[in-house]
Amino acid sequence: MTGVEFGHGRRRDVLSDYTFAVRGDGNLLNIGKAYSGLTDLEIAEMTGFFKQHTLQDFGRFRLVEPIVVIEVAFNGIQKSDRHSSGYALRFPRIVRIRTDKIVADIDTIETVEKLYNQHIGTLDPTA
Repeated sequence: MTGVEFGHGRRRDVLSDYTFAVRGDGNLLNIGKAYSGLTDLEIAEMTGFFKQHTLQDFGRFRLVEPIVVIEVAFNGIQKSDRHSSGYALRFPRIVRIRTDKIVADIDTIETVEKLYNQHIGTLDPTA
């Protein structure tokens, strides 16, 4: 995770919206934002954690130390000018927090490109 944001409604006082990234060219490249998948207890714990690991506070949004790894499920991938990766995951949701992984273990932009090409049917299956 690279950024967190306060939610809305009953989640307005907790950091429940999570921006996440993939690795590429030695950088972290944002690829999506997930709002669902964690329990209320996990969100409360993450709120406390991220308040302690905030790099920059912009009010509702915070840049955070990129040390929490999550597993994300999604419905598709599309090109995007909004994210630094050049892609956006469609309908992402958090499957679980991966305490067994570090940032060096996260997926790469090359993996995203392969999945995108498979999705649009242009990947050579022999490659």
